[in-house]
Amino acid sequence: MANNPKEALPTQQFVDIKGVKNGVLILKGGGLRQIILVSGINFDLKSEDEQNAITASYQNFLNSLSFSLQIFIHSRKVNIEAYLEGIAKIEVQETNPLLKTQIAEYGEFIKSFTKENAIMNKSFFIVVPYDAAQIPGGSKTSGFFGKIFGRKDLGSIEEEDEKRFQQHAGQLAQRTEQIVSGLSQIGIRAVPLNDAEIVELLYNLYNPEAMEKKGMELGEDKSGIRGR
Repeated sequence: MANNPKEALPTQQFVDIKGVKNGVLILKGGGLRQIILVSGINFDLKSEDEQNAITASYQNFLNSLSFSLQIFIHSRKVNIEAYLEGIAKIEVQETNPLLKTQIAEYGEFIKSFTKENAIMNKSFFIVVPYDAAQIPGGSKTSGFFGKIFGRKDLGSIEEEDEKRFQQHAGQLAQRTEQIVSGLSQIGIRAVPLNDAEIVELLYNLYNPEAMEKKGMELGEDKSGIRGR
């Protein structure tokens, strides 16, 4: 038995996340969040006029929002194991001795370079919030006491909870659509993450030491807007 009671508590108890459903992150307090993967812009490569236009459009976009949002950058080590495996396969299939040697030397160069220099990849995200007003006697309270004292049928409670979730998720979806549409006018692609992608992102965030092995792919349809 642990001497310190806090050592026996599971990590999940310190994470304010209840679950993920239909691409929506559900917090323990009842709030909802949607995570959007966004592309980047090579701002420094733009002309001065283009930079001014982008800045003005971004300012107008922010001023058009009636709610707050969170922007964060996720950096991780690039997993090159699959790339090295591909080089090894090409080397085996190559019949030209000179090219075979060059491919082998290239593979060794990549191995030694990445061993001494971590190759990082950046992904850009926007977190869209929706926090419904807490109503006394709402589904959370009535559901808890209903299970204990039998004041309300459990099936009815679950039905009300699902209806309330769909209603709030609809409000969140409208906010998400507003952000996606606003960013598209600036030339930034934005795609909401699905359940599996959210879980994988959270896994990487809470397990940074495992990033190099696991890697976050975010689906083929989103690979084109990954930050570089």
